[in-house]
Amino acid sequence: MTKLIRILVANHPRLMREAVLAAFANQPDVEIVGEVSDEAEIHDRMNETLPDLLIVTLDDSGKRPAICDAVLHAHPRVRIIAVSSAQNRSICYWAVLQIQSKNIEPSEESMLIAARSMATATG
Repeated sequence: MTKLIRILVANHPRLMREAVLAAFANQPDVEIVGEVSDEAEIHDRMNETLPDLLIVTLDDSGKRPAICDAVLHAHPRVRIIAVSSAQNRSICYWAVLQIQSKNIEPSEESMLIAARSMATATG
């Protein structure tokens, strides 16, 4: 069985939310886990529903919606689609895990120094 794509719809105005909901309504691999009309409710609903995808409104400026940064910080695996009916435009946002590396000397002391510096950096 295919894993369902869990979607939280947080568009405004209501007509836009309804259009998005209608677009996904009959898709067998999609589950609408919630609908939010007020952006202030998004964080709580994200925590309650744990969606794979959040659909939000793209404002007229075309800039990344402010909610994207907060959501991706709290839920780095979620994808966000921002939709603008006025601009006939959609953008998908996601977080990228940045993997870094540094060569260290292959010694017990170097490994301990690296382990301690990592613990200090993350703690």
